[in-house]
Amino acid sequence: MFDFITEEHRMIQQAARDFARKEIAPIAAHHDETGEFPIDTIRKMGELGFMGIEVPEEYGGVGMDTIAYVLALIEISKVDASHGTIMSVNNSLFANGIIKYGSEHLKQTYLVPVVTGEAIGAYSLTEPMSGSDAGNMKTRAVLNDAGTHYVINGVKSWVTSAPYADYIVLFAMTDPEKKHRGVSAFLIETDEPGFSRGKTEPKLGIRASATSEIHFDNYECPVENRLGEEGQGFKIAMSVLDAGRIGIASQALGIAEAAMEASIAYSKEREAFGKKIGQFQMIQQKLADMKTRVEASRLLIYQAALAKMASRETGARYTMESSMAKLFASETAMWVTTQAVQIHGGMGYSKELPLERYFRDAKITEIYEGTSEIQRMVIARGLTGLH
Repeated sequence: MFDFITEEHRMIQQAARDFARKEIAPIAAHHDETGEFPIDTIRKMGELGFMGIEVPEEYGGVGMDTIAYVLALIEISKVDASHGTIMSVNNSLFANGIIKYGSEHLKQTYLVPVVTGEAIGAYSLTEPMSGSDAGNMKTRAVLNDAGTHYVINGVKSWVTSAPYADYIVLFAMTDPEKKHRGVSAFLIETDEPGFSRGKTEPKLGIRASATSEIHFDNYECPVENRLGEEGQGFKIAMSVLDAGRIGIASQALGIAEAAMEASIAYSKEREAFGKKIGQFQMIQQKLADMKTRVEASRLLIYQAALAKMASRETGARYTMESSMAKLFASETAMWVTTQAVQIHGGMGYSKELPLERYFRDAKITEIYEGTSEIQRMVIARGLTGLH
């Protein structure tokens, strides 16, 4: 049906499906309940190449394209969205920016261990008082008199994988007067003096994906660890988020597919008033709408993935495509999981089935890497050219 999906794509999709069902499915509920970071399976995912699907082979990656990444991420997220979150951050937010803007030194030093699963990467843009408004960032990076290091001070919040991250792509203000044009990007090693982590956040969903604040107290970052030029940080952050939103859309689709398939199976088993509940029109309507929204999400994701792949040749942004995919797929995930819980009735509300976990996990896809409101703003600005 889709001639851009090759046999090689199908192979990595099947590999991800097999791994998720064999290695992740048996532990997903436990890690959701305890909030324990699934470090062992994350290491295995790195060994199998899932942490660096689009990263060139010379830096430890698989060297495949965005379609391969999307197909694999959907399969992982279909079984457990927490693993999908960690995979998405390593691939999209951490690796993507370094590939595009990093020096050879940064690629060799930081990409290889993360994409092979030896280390964990993270991305830090949000602050307690600065989420979507990056120009209001308070974290400061000041070049020392010798011009060799930036001294960083500040607090970042809601950093995915921060409690376990070895390396973090950090955005800090180098010239506050320039607002968002004064933001710069850095690669941070978390075992250096001046870095500390706050408490792990107790979250509603994706509970095995550890999230925390990070603190900088006169942290010294070498100049060579800056990504791109000084003042390029906002451009880098937005470029990376374009890629990241394709990942979150894929995660959302995986959650929605899992909930839909569970609902179809349940509607053929559960009986009421002498009939399978799948014979009732109200249930049929829910299932039909689920399928339609899931497939529309898939098409938007493929469109965004192809636009990203084309951008490597043209240099064109794919902001509109990634925002539409993220917006629609995330709202689809929330809608489908809500209907799935309803179809399952009391069982959908019980922790005996994974439906309530899908429901809780779906909500974050409408929030992180740009809320649904921000996506609508981005799309509208793209249409009108008005800011």
